Amino acid sequence: MTDKIFLLPDNIANQIAAGEVIQRPASAVKELMENAVDAGSTAIHLILADAGKSLIQVIDNGGGMSETDARMCFERHATSKIKSIDDLFHIRTMGFRGEALASIAAVAQVELKSKRAGDEAGVYIEVENSVVKKQEPIATPTGTSIAMKNLFFNVPARRNFLKSNAAEMRHIVDEFTRVAMSFPHILFTLTNNGQQLFHLEAGSLKQRIIQLLGNNYNTKLVAVKEETDYMNISGFVGKPETAKKTRGDQYFFVNNRFIKSGYLNHAVMNAYQEMIPGDSFPMYVLFIDLDPTQVDVNVHPTKQEIKFEDERIVYAFVQAAVKHALAQFSVTPTLDFELDASIQQLSSIQQPFTEERKTAVSSSSLFKGFTQKHQAHFIEASQQKQELKHWKDFYEPLPETSKDDAPALHPADPRAKRFEEVDLAQILNSYITVPSGNGFMLVHQQAAHERILYEQLITASHGKSIPSQQSMFPSTLELTPADAVILEELMPDLQQLGYQIEPFGKNTFVIQGTPADVEAGHEKHIIDILIEQYKHFSNDVKFSKREKLIRSLAKQQAVKTGTRLTEREQRQLITDLFSCEQPNMSPDGNPTYLEFRQDQLERMFRS
Repeated sequence: MTDKIFLLPDNIANQIAAGEVIQRPASAVKELMENAVDAGSTAIHLILADAGKSLIQVIDNGGGMSETDARMCFERHATSKIKSIDDLFHIRTMGFRGEALASIAAVAQVELKSKRAGDEAGVYIEVENSVVKKQEPIATPTGTSIAMKNLFFNVPARRNFLKSNAAEMRHIVDEFTRVAMSFPHILFTLTNNGQQLFHLEAGSLKQRIIQLLGNNYNTKLVAVKEETDYMNISGFVGKPETAKKTRGDQYFFVNNRFIKSGYLNHAVMNAYQEMIPGDSFPMYVLFIDLDPTQVDVNVHPTKQEIKFEDERIVYAFVQAAVKHALAQFSVTPTLDFELDASIQQLSSIQQPFTEERKTAVSSSSLFKGFTQKHQAHFIEASQQKQELKHWKDFYEPLPETSKDDAPALHPADPRAKRFEEVDLAQILNSYITVPSGNGFMLVHQQAAHERILYEQLITASHGKSIPSQQSMFPSTLELTPADAVILEELMPDLQQLGYQIEPFGKNTFVIQGTPADVEAGHEKHIIDILIEQYKHFSNDVKFSKREKLIRSLAKQQAVKTGTRLTEREQRQLITDLFSCEQPNMSPDGNPTYLEFRQDQLERMFRS
């Protein structure tokens, strides 16, 4: 009988370890940028080719390395951060395990140049498949440059799992954003295939947020700052009107390290209770600073999940700090002199904040929850359902809108003529009643229109393109770098669906044409909302890129609840709905109509 257990060769062990640390180009970007931050850099440049598949290079002006350190940094578990087990519980640096460069060297061809300030010459090292191929002196600026080429060149199976360049670029931008956000005092640049996507000058946190997330947040940020003996919280949250349907603009940092925490996100959501719709997500960039002994960062390979010594205390402080900031914003609004003059004339700013209004706000549960003692852990129970009040309001006449204001619905399908003679009625500008046999159907107009558009777009995507209407005055659209990457990825499919969009310089696009039923002047808004909807659907991995796009367009272009429809438009909507292959369900699985039969109604009214 022979032995069955044996040691793996180093090259295989290194590649297995690399799988935990380097899963895609974005993983390497994160590790290299964090190393550059730990080196004390004030400027960090990220250079890519083919979204990191061909080249990832990080150049910094940090402390640099000696010849021995430069050679040692590629060994497994080689680190300058830990000398004893006790050091593991006092970590304040970004990296500490000493696995990043060893893992990168196991799956890429690496070139390193490094020099310390006091050295006459630097050191140049080439590593391939964990083996040092060359080492020699070199003239190089103070700092370090690491270039990794041909990621997974020696593991073709893993290279095949990489997504398109546009998809990989989105992951890289996410990691770049997280590191750049947490160190606003450092200059960062990102260049891909010779085109600079980001140039972030060193500055304040607010400036960095606006650089990364868009100028629309310029006047819509609320400062959060609370300091206690146990922990400090600082950063910004968005005013309630900035809440979106996606979680994208949400960042937590603990001791400057980006983390994901559904628990702390719940704390922030509770602070916004009754301020935003239940299906919306507030923007926040929050930094928690506390003693490293109170947090364990060594519980996940990417360090994005951490463990607090006392989660309840942290939850309470986060919730209270955000509540306090929002309450101050609500009770004592301040004029921002950078606001546009036209905004200053709005009634919400011009109206005086009377004692009556102040008393009403001060007596709210939100204000009391923070100002009264022993309320940090208090979470209000959801209110019990109340009986319907003001029932007569349902029967008040609804204001008519002009024919031009109503949404344009698609031509009727000749297969569905049975609704031409029936009497229809619109209720609450959101539902349409349709007589049927021994009862009636209640149709949800937005869900129904989403189903109609979804099936039309699916047909167009697999066949003849939707005709595009050329714009007499093309619109220029300027996006954040992250959204520009998404739009570039979507452009070929958008063209098939009737949108003609062309790149026009750095993060700028020109909308040359749109489908005929898109109202002129709304093109920019539609693309903005489309990208937001696409990010929302991107959270569900089971959808293909085209499916996400079509669902986003259907939701964006559908007639919304609260829109008054003429009788002709109601009839058109019902006719088109029941011409669909699956008329009873919207694309996201919600019913498009409910059916009420006579016997059901009679049972409902029996005592």
